[in-house]
Amino acid sequence: MAEGQPHLRIQMSDSNTSGIPSRKQSSPNLAGRRASILTFHNICYRVKMKNGFLRCQKTADKEVLRDVNGIMRPGLNAILGPTGSGKSSLLDILAARKDPYGLSGDILINGTPQPANFKCTSGYVVQDDVVVGTLTVRENLTFSAALRLPKSVKEQEKNELVNQIMKELGLSKVADSKVGTPFTRGVSGGERKRTSIGMEIIMDPAILFLDEPTTGLDASTANAVLLLLKRMAKQGRTIIFSIHQPRYSIFRLFDSLTLLAAGRVLYHGPAQHAIGYFQSVGYECEPYNNPADFFLDIINGDSTAVAMSKIDETNTENTEEHTEYDKTLAERLAEKYSNSTYYQETKAALDNISLGNKKKTNAVFRQIAYANSFFHQLKWVSKRTFKNLLRNPQASVAQLCISAFLGLVVGAIFFGLKKDSTGLQNRVGAMFFLITNQCFSSVSVIELLVVEKKIFIHEYISGYYRTSVYFISKLMADLIPMRTIPSILFTCIVYFMLGLKPTVEAFFTMMFTLMMVSYTATSMALAISAGQSVVTVANLFVTIAFVFMTIFSGLLVNLTSVLPWLAWLKYFSIPRYGLTALQINELTGLNFCSSSDNASLISNDNYGQTRQSLCTGDEYLKSQGIDTSSWGLWQNHLALACMTVIFLTISYLKLRFMKKFS
Repeated sequence: MAEGQPHLRIQMSDSNTSGIPSRKQSSPNLAGRRASILTFHNICYRVKMKNGFLRCQKTADKEVLRDVNGIMRPGLNAILGPTGSGKSSLLDILAARKDPYGLSGDILINGTPQPANFKCTSGYVVQDDVVVGTLTVRENLTFSAALRLPKSVKEQEKNELVNQIMKELGLSKVADSKVGTPFTRGVSGGERKRTSIGMEIIMDPAILFLDEPTTGLDASTANAVLLLLKRMAKQGRTIIFSIHQPRYSIFRLFDSLTLLAAGRVLYHGPAQHAIGYFQSVGYECEPYNNPADFFLDIINGDSTAVAMSKIDETNTENTEEHTEYDKTLAERLAEKYSNSTYYQETKAALDNISLGNKKKTNAVFRQIAYANSFFHQLKWVSKRTFKNLLRNPQASVAQLCISAFLGLVVGAIFFGLKKDSTGLQNRVGAMFFLITNQCFSSVSVIELLVVEKKIFIHEYISGYYRTSVYFISKLMADLIPMRTIPSILFTCIVYFMLGLKPTVEAFFTMMFTLMMVSYTATSMALAISAGQSVVTVANLFVTIAFVFMTIFSGLLVNLTSVLPWLAWLKYFSIPRYGLTALQINELTGLNFCSSSDNASLISNDNYGQTRQSLCTGDEYLKSQGIDTSSWGLWQNHLALACMTVIFLTISYLKLRFMKKFS
């Protein structure tokens, strides 16, 4: 290991190392399951924090967790603490979903090393439910079963498993109801949470992680979710979850409690013994007080139930020292715990567990195992993507309607182009509008990879599918309905209303050109937006890029007159290639001067000097420095194709190497 590399030894599970559950394991009936005991030894975690602006930024290490030890046995294992205590970080570390940089310590299951694909074989329910709202409950569970169970499990068995899980989770009545989106009503919050849990237990994981499962739920629904988890825990599962401030009816369901503050462990042991422990160190819970509230009051230093505290009081009147007081209090409570019998018993149990083969590796976090082949994944992800598009047609229908409307407007403005001096100007102006419309309409693709970013990250880490599968399915769902069809519709309306060159070859060349411009502009927008979290920022960058490209399109400025040190920018202009191709396709061979009007060949400019008028389209193209040969036409399409491939490659690489671990 290189010098300065963070020390990490993550070792877990002796379960199926292939990451594929056997058909016997695929049943949600967990009776007789071998208990999975997760232990963590001396976990420390630091992150780099940046302060300041740009070059004035200073980097400092922030300690998130320090010397955290514990044992998680089958049952409900709660990690409790105030905001910023490190409970979510600890949960992610135990689930192998935290960036290993700055992390050290040992994590084991049953004293044996963890398989590299542990994150794919364990269940993890994120805080914000990442389910596709346009699909039904059954369809979401079926999607998970199709991708997380191997093909050796027959389709009928998967369907039976989905039905059995819905029955156990109480989802049978809403099985064919859509989960719901921010714009359409769906199932309730508790049913949505149970759907997320069902998607994770479809492969029957021995350990299930949940990040604050009660977030966004009312008290009654939150209690129902925890009762469900309690029933699952009694079947032999080890359930580990973080929670902020549960009510008493929820707290009494806990089997084990880990109390954190400022990254230190203040208590780890049986949940119902926690009140007795704090009484032994000087804090007594008032009658009818919620134990969870009581613990948080102690951590925050505002408990009114101090009976015989042995901790020195600190002057809290000085607000500048209040933060330091909180930190000191947490450290003192942590020291009290380290001297308690609970800690000594935990430490003794941990010391008795063999550390096995200590392989120092950070790669275990990044290895993803897949239960199915590339084409099986592509089939199901594409199926879900198109189904999502059909059930949420607002964007695609709006795109078609806008294309038809703009086509009619342009056709009305430039209707019946004539072959005179105005006809030349109008033709070039119309073609410029067509190209810029194709470019700016592609801005809608920005949301393609941004809106579902959380879903993609969760499903990728969990081993649902490969990055390439997700990327290809998204492209197919966008390019066909959102780029190809509007381009065809736009061309059909505009071409005949404008009265452009009446040949089949010219018609299809124009249609192909508009499609290529749309594909290239879409690819560039994807390359800029891939990996972004904010749509507005990506939208700004894409718009600025198109504005500069438009300047070098060949209409607003004659490219032959541009200074040499700026002329190279024209090779990066998507509108230039499209406009050039359309001009060659339409203007070649056209005559815009009447043969009887010879005077029209000579005209005066604004300074009274004479110059020869451009009577033919070929003369105009020559004045613009455009090659009118067959190669001059198709080199533009080749350039657009090359730019499309380059931009799509950049998009995929950004998606592939995007930071997926918190």
